[in-house]
Amino acid sequence: MTTHQDPTAVDPEDITEETVTDATVESFAEAPDQRLRELLQAVVRGLHGAIREVEPTIAEWEAAIDFLTRTGQKCDDVRQEFVLLSDVLGVSALVENINHRKVAGATEATVLGPFHMTVSPQRENGDSIDEVGGREVCVVSGRVLSTEGTPLAGAVVDVWQADEDGFYDVQRPDVQPPGNGRGLFTTDDEGRFWFRTVVPAPYPIPTDGPVGELLAATSRHAFRPAHIHFIAQAPGHTPVTTHIFVAGSPYLDSDAVFAVKRSLVRDFAPVDDPEQAARHGVANPFRHAVIDLIVQPEGAPHP
Repeated sequence: MTTHQDPTAVDPEDITEETVTDATVESFAEAPDQRLRELLQAVVRGLHGAIREVEPTIAEWEAAIDFLTRTGQKCDDVRQEFVLLSDVLGVSALVENINHRKVAGATEATVLGPFHMTVSPQRENGDSIDEVGGREVCVVSGRVLSTEGTPLAGAVVDVWQADEDGFYDVQRPDVQPPGNGRGLFTTDDEGRFWFRTVVPAPYPIPTDGPVGELLAATSRHAFRPAHIHFIAQAPGHTPVTTHIFVAGSPYLDSDAVFAVKRSLVRDFAPVDDPEQAARHGVANPFRHAVIDLIVQPEGAPHP
């Protein structure tokens, strides 16, 4: 019986250091999904290029595989070690910046972070997201606007933050009830939202897993400056994922996940005004931060 051999197939004996990259790239050439084919071929070229540059030993490659294996094993319903790894390698920041190139007037985007792992509770404007009675009370207020300047009524603002000790609810469930430091708000007819909270603290990202080992091995600190996370969504507009950072916080110039942008730094200004305090339902004095979340219409051209 005659055996027909594909004339384009690569002879296994010809797979060498020089030919293996082209052979691997070619192996994806018939992938029916064009985007998948493009991504896999680019990943192969980049990965093989890095391997050629550093020429790892077998033991080093096995250590890399073990590191990635343990990174996956550290993930669960409230902990995403791979997101953390993406963050400290600057990949999250790069992907976010590529996908949200700043349009004139729009709020700059930054990383989602590893703690958006649970649904924020629905809250009314003016509610407190601090359910444990923090020490330094703060009011956060703002608007959701279109880049055209139009206030966006009915926009949804998702908020989450660490407490005054630098922990999220999922990190200390014995101290914080589920949903502490989180809230889902809807803007009023003038596009406004506001809530009560506490001034967040700087904190270290989790270091009890492989990512912490990586930082220790490279003499990098694990700290993030004090901040509050936001996602703003409005019908007909592109959502924005962003933060506000507390002006004067340590680590603004060395955020472990490369997320700080000058336009997102805000004063958490001290307010000593009994009338304002009574209006917000907080003790006097208190701190106040303001942020307008400006989103672009869907389909608006990117720079």
